[in-house]
Order: sequence, then structure tokens, then C-alpha cells
Amino acid sequence: MTKLIHYRSKCIGCGICYEMQPEFWRMSRKDGKASLLRGVEKKGIFQREVKTDRQTCLEVAQACPVSVIKVVGG
Repeated sequence: MTKLIHYRSKCIGCGICYEMQPEFWRMSRKDGKASLLRGVEKKGIFQREVKTDRQTCLEVAQACPVSVIKVVGG
């Protein structure tokens, strides 16, 4: 199973993740950073299991200018 990992505290709010994969990401109106939808937070790191669309997840992670999105498993 593929897992998305998001280090939200280091996010700069560029919005590329939301533009590329809006079904998994939202931009916060409060602080302008990306939020991983249905992500489970543990010590400031958000994780979510993904059953489909691994390739797009990899592309989003690669497109992040500050590399705060990781894709593990598969």
C-alpha cells in the first residue's frame, strides 16, 4: 500500500499539490499552507494511505519545491 507523508510545518503554501491532485489536498485559509485531506497527524507529520493513483502522488511529491511530500510503499 502507498502512503503519502506531509511535513506540513515546512510547507511554503505554493499550491502545486492542490493544483495537481485536488482530491488529496486543500489550501488552508488560516495559514495558507497545504493540508492533506484525511491525513492522520502524528508529531506534526501527516500521513494517509492511498489505494490508487500512486504515479500522480509521485509526480506531486517531485513537483513540491521544498520537498515536504514523500511517497512510501507501493
